[in-house]
Amino acid sequence: MINKTVKVNFSADAEARPVAMLVQIASQFESKIFIVENAKKINAKSIMGMMSMGFGKGEELVVEAEGTDEEKAIDTIVNYIESGSLA
Repeated sequence: MINKTVKVNFSADAEARPVAMLVQIASQFESKIFIVENAKKINAKSIMGMMSMGFGKGEELVVEAEGTDEEKAIDTIVNYIESGSLA
C-alpha cells in the first residue's frame, strides 16, 4: 500500500462534477483506492461515499492505493486533484 498527501484544486463553483470524474478515474484501476480526510476513509470508487466528503479547494487529502497498479493509480488521481482537471 502506498499513500500521498495532495491539496485539492477544484474550483468552488464546480459542484459535483469533479467528484464524479474522480470516481470514474479511480474505477479504471484494479487497486483498492481510498481518499482520507481527517477521520473519514472513503472508497474512491463509491460515488455516494465521495459525495459525502464535501471537500473543497485548498484542503489536504491523503490518497491511498493498494494493488497491482497502485503507483499509476496514485499518480493519476493526485495529478487530477492537484490540477483540477484532466489536462
